[in-house]
Amino acid sequence: MTIPAASTDDNPRTRAAGRTEPASAGDATQSRSALVGAGAAFAAMVSVTIGATFAKLLFPVVGAVGIAGLRIGLGAVMLLVVLRPWRRRVPRSLRLGVVIYGITLGLMNMLIYQAFARIPIGLAVAIEVTGPLGVALVGSRRMSDLGWLALAVIGLTLLVPRVGEAVLDPVGVAFALASGLCWALYILAGKHVAATLGSDAVAWGMLISAVVFVPVALGQAGPALVSPHVLMIGIAIALLSSALPYSLEMKAMQRLPAAAFGLLASASPAVAALSGFLVLGERLTLSQWGAIAFVMAASAGCALTVRPAPVIEDLPVA
Repeated sequence: MTIPAASTDDNPRTRAAGRTEPASAGDATQSRSALVGAGAAFAAMVSVTIGATFAKLLFPVVGAVGIAGLRIGLGAVMLLVVLRPWRRRVPRSLRLGVVIYGITLGLMNMLIYQAFARIPIGLAVAIEVTGPLGVALVGSRRMSDLGWLALAVIGLTLLVPRVGEAVLDPVGVAFALASGLCWALYILAGKHVAATLGSDAVAWGMLISAVVFVPVALGQAGPALVSPHVLMIGIAIALLSSALPYSLEMKAMQRLPAAAFGLLASASPAVAALSGFLVLGERLTLSQWGAIAFVMAASAGCALTVRPAPVIEDLPVA
């Protein structure tokens, strides 16, 4: 979401004074705002990654499905308390779209946590990011956009192990790809409902996701999922993975152009890989780091150059 900069005539202080601020002052204000936005975007990335990294530490206790369901349930409670979406009625025509949005949101989280359980976090995020990248490139006919797609394909190809290298768990790779597909569907469904509901769409989506997937998590993890120790860590994970990054991303998107926000977001695989190394001791091979670099380059290039495709606007989500 790109927020246009306010003109000097909209500034009450300058109207009251009957003059406009010097251009240098306005430029300095915009620079500070952009710096705050960039810091918020990076902090959101770090927050999500730390949340995922510490969630992986709980996998031996309650399993990937259990901790994903716990994150969804607690995240839903936090967003409902903060946003209070019940104050605005969901139109009947949007209810099916909200249900689809919530299910894809929950499924995306469940699948990526299954990938985290099998392959390094940085690689899982790099594979998952190809989902929204594909959405951005659908319908494009420009050669430069096809070039970004080629970079992503090269990156995925580099994940195929060479002779003597350890083989990535194919089930983990499949879960990451499936999560990327759900991320793409989540974007399309979210665009459909957010146009009317705004930020309330996230809260309703998380609630639906919790209703569907928390019972699944309880069924697999059992009583351990609601033990005080796991609940306390789960609250921290939900805060780091849902409530805090959501707030930071809203702040970033209010201060940064969409291209700049997308460029910063393209660094998420590297941030995830670094977090996995520092906290979990996950070491990547040179070719795997190369794969992450190619996917990041494709995402960054797409964010900076791709044009909105009309076909995306008209895709049905229900």
